[in-house]
Amino acid sequence: MGIDLTPGAASTTIEATYKSRELEGWIDIHFYRKIGFSLATFFEKLRMTPAAVSFLGCIVGVIAGHLYYYRDLSANIAGMMLHVGANSLDNADGQLARLTNTKSRMGRIIDSLADHLVWVSIYVHLTLRYLAEGVSPAVALLALAAGLSHALQGAAADYYRNGYLYFAKGRVRADLDSSANLQEEFRRCSWRHEPWHKFLLALYLNFTWQQEKLSPGLQRLHQAIGRDFSGEIPIWLQTQYHVSARPMLWWWRLLMTNTRMFLLFFLLFIGRPVWYLWLELTAFNFLLVYLTLQQERMSRSLLQLTTAPPEPA
Repeated sequence: MGIDLTPGAASTTIEATYKSRELEGWIDIHFYRKIGFSLATFFEKLRMTPAAVSFLGCIVGVIAGHLYYYRDLSANIAGMMLHVGANSLDNADGQLARLTNTKSRMGRIIDSLADHLVWVSIYVHLTLRYLAEGVSPAVALLALAAGLSHALQGAAADYYRNGYLYFAKGRVRADLDSSANLQEEFRRCSWRHEPWHKFLLALYLNFTWQQEKLSPGLQRLHQAIGRDFSGEIPIWLQTQYHVSARPMLWWWRLLMTNTRMFLLFFLLFIGRPVWYLWLELTAFNFLLVYLTLQQERMSRSLLQLTTAPPEPA
């Protein structure tokens, strides 16, 4: 699998390392992106790859999850600090890729895998924390359900955010893969000669399949655009998607990492992290269902427009 480079020169300013300013939350712009940019420029001097930064962030995040096991506020605070550090590194790997113009699908997959491993560590250690206190083993089922909910929420949020970049910002700004294309690529890839690539591709194929099942309307819109507009996405369609999708971007950000970290930190401070698991199952899933229905309605509306595009003025 080759490197998929973004056209143009490497980014040299912090703004150029954003995915899109509309997708960045306040804390991202004013905290994580600034730290991430500093780290990215530092790692560039060390000639580190984005994948190496992702791996480093994964290690830091897994250790943070372990520190949440202890019913000791000092240990939990240390875990929170490491968790912030891991999230900063998670920002830095993508910014490094854009800074050095070395974006690739494999890099995105490794970044996503690292993020999942961090949260697996958190859910596992929170479960062990309560089991060690003699709580019913049912807490393991609660954590499993919360973790699966988290994975679905993250997949949907990622799909719609990439959809926004693809449709509203032009297809060169994001890679919106389809499971059909990935399936063919997976079939051609050899376990014997490319085991690591095939393993990562298997994970990504499953991830993309989940996204498409959660969002069939967006999938059909994606297919229609690829079929009917082989060149650039028409400006009128980019504008319409931007106008329709932008009001929901703030709500989608609530399903991203910053919200989860804030709630988890607060509940660790008051000694009730198990409440976080219940929030995943209730409030976050309710928000997921609501936003998915809204996005699907928008996708169907835009799909109708593609079959009868407006006449030029």
